Amino acid sequence: MGPSGRRRSIITVTILGISLLAVALTLNVGWVVINWRTGVMLFLGTVFFALLIAGVALNTIFLIREIRRNEQHDSFINSVTHELKTPVASIRLYLETLQRREPDETKRREFYGIMLADTDRLLGTVEKVLDAGRTGSAKSLGHTAPVEMAELVRDSAAVARTRNRLSDDAIKVAASDEAWVQGDAQELRAAVTNLIENAVKYSAGGVRVRAEVSRVNGLVYVRVKDDGAGIAPAELKRIFRRFYRTPGALTQRVKGTGLGLFIVNSIARRHGGKVFAESEGAGRGSTFTLELPSS
Repeated sequence: MGPSGRRRSIITVTILGISLLAVALTLNVGWVVINWRTGVMLFLGTVFFALLIAGVALNTIFLIREIRRNEQHDSFINSVTHELKTPVASIRLYLETLQRREPDETKRREFYGIMLADTDRLLGTVEKVLDAGRTGSAKSLGHTAPVEMAELVRDSAAVARTRNRLSDDAIKVAASDEAWVQGDAQELRAAVTNLIENAVKYSAGGVRVRAEVSRVNGLVYVRVKDDGAGIAPAELKRIFRRFYRTPGALTQRVKGTGLGLFIVNSIARRHGGKVFAESEGAGRGSTFTLELPSS
């Protein structure tokens, strides 16, 4: 079922619910008028009417939520399919080119570089899906160790610069002193990487990302700021849901799975912390803050 079909389903369910409420109200009022002398029947009728109203309302809410959930699942499947198919098709194209003819050394090295970049993109998508499954289902951390967050953020920023072919000024890291937390280094690296990659991906025009690490009153804060697309106030809490992607023209152009921020939120909670977003609105940039207890 396409988006237009789902919208028609939502409208149909809403109209049906309103119609049932109107019929129930009419019948109940008519019944009360006719049987106003019978107190017991009046009481039972009122109870029945309340239950009927509650049942219809709950049924309508559940149906609308299910339709929206199916839309998000379909969007996720389409996004993941695209993210998997595109690099595979690119790698296949370059391999066929190398098989058909013998390019010069410069061209061959260029082909190898493109195929390696496509492989990294493919692995990144697979790892993101696996991370979502692992962090979403696990309730507690396994092995933990002291992790220095300033160094981890610097490493993640360096990887993001290399992966996106950015200059050193595109992603800057500021850390006043060491900031240690007790946790899973791999998961924390995944959380920070997702925040930085998200900031790069949604930057409008030139990339200008600033990551800050600080320690205040027993808490470690990792803030990732960008001057990109920004987020509407109504979306600031929804963006951490699984499969959720903010509506808008830029979101439609930028491919993604809707799992990155869900992974960050799951990792933060598993480490006894939280993550939240701030933005002054669309087109005005955003700031994501990862808050963790200091060790």
